[in-house]
Amino acid sequence: MGFPILETERLHLIDITQNHANSLFEILSLDEVTKYYGTDTFTSIEEAKKLIDMFQKNYYEKRSIRWGIILKENNKFIGTAGLNGLQLKNKKAEIGYEIHPSFWRKSYTTEAIREVLRYSYVELKLNRIGAVVYLENEASSKLLEKLGFSKEGVLRDYLYQNDQFHTTYIFSLLKQEWETSTSSSHGVQAK
Repeated sequence: MGFPILETERLHLIDITQNHANSLFEILSLDEVTKYYGTDTFTSIEEAKKLIDMFQKNYYEKRSIRWGIILKENNKFIGTAGLNGLQLKNKKAEIGYEIHPSFWRKSYTTEAIREVLRYSYVELKLNRIGAVVYLENEASSKLLEKLGFSKEGVLRDYLYQNDQFHTTYIFSLLKQEWETSTSSSHGVQAK
């Protein structure tokens, strides 16, 4: 089975290939993007190429799925979204995403995440999607809460980045909660 290509009103969610290395590097070389990303800021295109190789390897090993977010209007690569720590047997994963700052506050991330959630619950039959968020990352916390995620607690010194430990929140959204929020916002029952 090939890589699942997804689509929303304004976006294509596609397989990330080495053709996207420059665009991915452009995003992950910005301190404002990596500040809460859990990895140090990229300093070479080779780091982006290695990350793309990792995305592809993890997909084929069924450990994660990472989509490139492409604007339909101009085919511009603006970020990525996907599932980390994918455990099909245990029906769970963690969501992750980043987008170029030029496209912040335009609801592209929300649109992409909604489609990733739909795919996760409907196609992959997952039951739980978690999210790990730096305490200081208020924008991401608000986005997750808007999408129906619940803040479960705090993970002390959970991530190590820039030579220091960072405490994070852990969020989750269960399939039943997603179905309820989807049916109430659209007036139709999610299957």
